[in-house]
Amino acid sequence: MLKLTDLYLRRGLQLLLQKVNVTIHPRQKVGITGANGCGKSSLFALINADLHADSGDFFIPKNWVIAHVAQESPSTERSALDYVIDGDHELRQIEQAIEEANQSEQGELLGKLYTQLEEANGYTANSRASQLLSGLGFLQNQLNSPVNSFSGGWRMRLNLARALMCRSDLLLLDEPTNHLDLDAVLWLEEWLKKYSGTLLLISHDRDFLDSVMTHIAHIEHQSMTLYTGNYSQFERVRAEQLAQQQVLFERQQQEIKHIQSFITRFKAKATKAKQAQSRVKTLEKMELISQAHVDSPFHFEFHAPDKVPNPLLALEDIKLGYSETTILNHVHINLQPGSRIGLLGHNGAGKSTFIKLLADELEVQSGRIERSSELRIGYFAQHQLEQLHPDDSPMEHFQRLDKRASEQSLRNHLGGFAFSGDKVDAKIGLFSGGEKARLVFATLVYEKPNLLLLDEPTNHLDLDMRHAISLALQGFEGAMVIVSHDRHLLRSVTDEFYLVADQKLEVFKGDLDDYRNWVVDQKKQEISQALNESNNDQEKKPSINSIQSKKEQKRLEAEQRKRLQPLKNKINKLEKEMDQLTLKKEKFETLLADPAIYEEAQKEALKELLQQQAKLTQTLESTEEQWMELSEELEDA
Repeated sequence: MLKLTDLYLRRGLQLLLQKVNVTIHPRQKVGITGANGCGKSSLFALINADLHADSGDFFIPKNWVIAHVAQESPSTERSALDYVIDGDHELRQIEQAIEEANQSEQGELLGKLYTQLEEANGYTANSRASQLLSGLGFLQNQLNSPVNSFSGGWRMRLNLARALMCRSDLLLLDEPTNHLDLDAVLWLEEWLKKYSGTLLLISHDRDFLDSVMTHIAHIEHQSMTLYTGNYSQFERVRAEQLAQQQVLFERQQQEIKHIQSFITRFKAKATKAKQAQSRVKTLEKMELISQAHVDSPFHFEFHAPDKVPNPLLALEDIKLGYSETTILNHVHINLQPGSRIGLLGHNGAGKSTFIKLLADELEVQSGRIERSSELRIGYFAQHQLEQLHPDDSPMEHFQRLDKRASEQSLRNHLGGFAFSGDKVDAKIGLFSGGEKARLVFATLVYEKPNLLLLDEPTNHLDLDMRHAISLALQGFEGAMVIVSHDRHLLRSVTDEFYLVADQKLEVFKGDLDDYRNWVVDQKKQEISQALNESNNDQEKKPSINSIQSKKEQKRLEAEQRKRLQPLKNKINKLEKEMDQLTLKKEKFETLLADPAIYEEAQKEALKELLQQQAKLTQTLESTEEQWMELSEELEDA
């Protein structure tokens, strides 16, 4: 179990947790929630021994294997597949020991090591790693690509796969869905449901928390409380607690007001002074109930656009892509006021490409596009966070945006996005990803668009901000096209879904549960197709033309040798036994060939000799049968 007892935790001068008493039992799946900066990631740092408690006790079993997602990945030529398998440190240690034992010809040790390899599921390591990478969106032809050939987002997926590859007792995941598309989120959700260890997960994805978690550990006011159930169940219990707390707070305030009134009225009177003093002491000893704070720090809404033309934008038989590569073809769509579209589809199918076309950041290869002269686009994409001027403050950013606006009006607007006090004048370059995302959203709202294009808008945002965005988008009067892995947001703000697949953009007749089923069916078809291609390749026995395929063949051959080595060892052992048994049999035959053994005086010796010969012959025949069976098994392999 993982146990925190009277725990105090600081980061720098800031006190994050105090008097925390929480016990997390094996196999529990616990979602860690709370506002940004409350100490969620610091708790993970404590568990990883990167941070130490100021006081109190923190207990975790010494033999527990802890897996977490590295925030950095080395720029290495190592293949994606090998890099992920490296996450199973015990397996790699066994493989290294086998290699050393082979070189020093330690047969007995090799036998033990191959048993350990089998117990560690070493022979299925490649298959398990391939499944992890496939689930996270990697194509089969990418598995042997070097790690340094992937972009930052895809390297984070590699790090996630590497953490999942580890056969851990405790898995720590901090916002694992931030770099994933919806398909990968759905896959990860199912994988974590089957995970047999203890899971601690920091996430702001409500549906993800609802689907996977058995408990919620909520951090608030430097305290942590463990609730049984998923996030929706936690919300209901929390709301009831807050309502009760508010009632108790109001009652206590009335009592305090009554006591204070008595003190004020009678403190100066000699006859009542003692009673007044008694009530002063009552107030001093009273444990104050804090007011229940349920208000979000975010208060904003989309103002009505100045003009909402109809149609806003129309595409007719559009073909689009990059250079000679076509991503989507024969696209027809008419965006009207009130259109609220969610885009679904595999990673790389063309969702972001389509958004870029609508945002006028990509030219069509063919077809006709009509944009209203009154079209005002509000475009949110992750690359825009990096385009903010790092030396600007939020105030300077908006003053550049609107030179005529008063400072107070800009402060009022920024306050709705939780930029107040010193934050208004702080350098953007020092902001977190979530703060930058909030600033981009503040910009979108300020510009009063009539068409919103949102490409993964909730990455890095906490639950309060996501809820505020959801409410604001529900009241938006223009048109909207959104790509998001946040299913709660999609359900809340979209009216229809379009599926991007097979170079087509078509209406998806179903909800997100139907889309989950579609993803599962697609995955089954891909596996079936891969098996068929593999069988065809074995029949055709194609020649190896490329250096990469030669490397792959060598790797597969080496893996095959490792897999078959225990079988070969058994065969070698049986061969040695047969040699020894044959020598013994020959000795018996020599003794039986001596006429003296058949004399009357040797009758009992002859009987014993014949029994031993029969037993030896039976053992030899049995050993030969085992040897033949294993030899056939080796040939088939």
